[in-house]
Amino acid sequence: MLATRIFEKARSWLPLLPLLLMLAATYWLNLQVQPLPQAESQKRHDVDYYLNNFTATTLNMQGQPRYVLTAEKLWHYPDDDTTHLQMPHLTSLYPDRPPINTTALTGMLSSKGEDVYLYDEVRIVRPATGELLEQDFATDYLHVIPDRDWAETDQAVVMSNKFNVIHAVGMQLDNKAGTARLLSRVRATHEPVPH
Repeated sequence: MLATRIFEKARSWLPLLPLLLMLAATYWLNLQVQPLPQAESQKRHDVDYYLNNFTATTLNMQGQPRYVLTAEKLWHYPDDDTTHLQMPHLTSLYPDRPPINTTALTGMLSSKGEDVYLYDEVRIVRPATGELLEQDFATDYLHVIPDRDWAETDQAVVMSNKFNVIHAVGMQLDNKAGTARLLSRVRATHEPVPH
């Protein structure tokens, strides 16, 4: 009698068996397609590669060198895709005038290398051309976009040449046009040209 009752109960659950099997299979399949958890090393801020005495040359559309970036050391972090530089030196090359040199103690490249961020003792030297004197710019931070020949800072900057020293806060430097726009708190000292 007891066996008959158990058999009857089991028989009443029999139509649900395919549904339960399908539910179990769906659960198992869901577990199989879940993304794998990130490896512990990918979560950490660890260097994945580094280079010593790094040099990269970017060419223009005619295949001629456009600018050269060198650094004593370069290292990359995969978690935020940043590339860091020690003693970076950016040389912008032109067919019709001398190169412009930009140096710093440290720097960082954007993930695609379109932006260069320079820090600590940043110096830009624009050589003399025609009637323009050599210009020297000094700041502690500079954002450079080499493809646009553009540089800018929101920090204090000192612009100088043979006869002038100009202090300001903030600057926009357009090397294509050969202009420098000082943004605020501009103070200048001028030494007269000797006769």
